[in-house]
Amino acid sequence: MVYELRGKLGIKEKELIALGIADGLRCVPCIHLHTANAMRNGATKEEIMEAAYVAIIMAGGPGFAYATHVVDALEALTGNAAEKRS
Repeated sequence: MVYELRGKLGIKEKELIALGIADGLRCVPCIHLHTANAMRNGATKEEIMEAAYVAIIMAGGPGFAYATHVVDALEALTGNAAEKRS
């Protein structure tokens, strides 16, 4: 991928940016892809949710609605669905 090329930002940071953009663009498959890639490159759940929060600020209501897909992706990757809903 182009953003895997060397630069001042690491892959984790680029994946978090891509996740925020995916949320703002309302692309559910992109949200799942970039959430997984961000985690694979060392992002914590808190960092991922913070990227989603920035998208909400920038995208407004639609960004908020699609942030639920970030939570779904995190739950699918970490298996914490039952813990969140208990």
